[in-house]
Amino acid sequence: MNFFELGDFQLTSGATLPAARLAYQSFGELNAAGNNAVVFPTFLGAPPEVLNGWIGEGRALDPRKYLIVLPGHFGLAPSSAPSNSGGVDFPAVSIADDVIAQRRLMSEVFGVDRIHLVLGWSIGAIQVYEWALRFGDTVRRIAPIAGAPTPPPWTKLWLRTVIEEPLESDPEYKDGRYGDAAAVAGGLKRVAHGSALTAPPRTFFHEGAEVWPTLGFDSVDAFVAGFWEGFWLPQDPNDVLVQARKARASWPGAAGESLETVLGRVTAKTTVAALTGDNLFPPAESRRFAEMIPGAEFRQIDSVFGHLATFGLSADDVKAIDDVITHALES
Repeated sequence: MNFFELGDFQLTSGATLPAARLAYQSFGELNAAGNNAVVFPTFLGAPPEVLNGWIGEGRALDPRKYLIVLPGHFGLAPSSAPSNSGGVDFPAVSIADDVIAQRRLMSEVFGVDRIHLVLGWSIGAIQVYEWALRFGDTVRRIAPIAGAPTPPPWTKLWLRTVIEEPLESDPEYKDGRYGDAAAVAGGLKRVAHGSALTAPPRTFFHEGAEVWPTLGFDSVDAFVAGFWEGFWLPQDPNDVLVQARKARASWPGAAGESLETVLGRVTAKTTVAALTGDNLFPPAESRRFAEMIPGAEFRQIDSVFGHLATFGLSADDVKAIDDVITHALES
């Protein structure tokens, strides 16, 4: 893991994040023309290395062809986050702050002035839209997958009720001034259980056609404990809350603008992709976003995993998402 030291970083709110740092990984090299850089932001609770499995020779993201940079975002350790930078007094950050820091990373560390493609899913896709709108003169192509420019109303409610409230209401949370993140394990377990119920498609659990056994679990309880508790219990509650709040508050335009007006300003060549069964970012809503972007193309990926397809849990999902990325890179 590498770190980009930003110094005292002024946030879009006007507050300052002292001694800010952004974690990142990179693969490949910038070519002589300086036009092969790919930026691949990550998602809620997932540090950059979680995306390493999508990169490899012969894959869509081939480091022999592209400089691929996986940046972290604020609130997600080991980038600046409450768990390493002030606890509950960590300032409120935004998706815009993340992208401004990522733009500096690309310019100051890699000397990149033109981005061939920015892609990502979930909160990563929110960052993709922000990139396209904030740095449209730099970004040539974008591929938001299983995401949105701002979370739809259902997804905002999901962030509030499934992610934030179980942590804030835990007696051991103590308004964020807990001594040890493990003390809030009860709240993190409730986040895990709520995620297990709402993030996969309902068909994931259909009797006689269950999908979870393909992941190696012998019961629903084992799936919830092994997959969902395994993901959430190591997290720091204040870190999770910072990420959820900034995602819920994200808005890439000016106050009072319509989404149609905002997305109408996207100039990057755009491939929007969505996953069937994705409760957080359904295909119908993603298709509507694509229709608002001049010249955008929409692609639907059929998957029994819904939003979980972004974890690359099946060979079919990996191939389908790789195909979308290849199309976005070469279009």
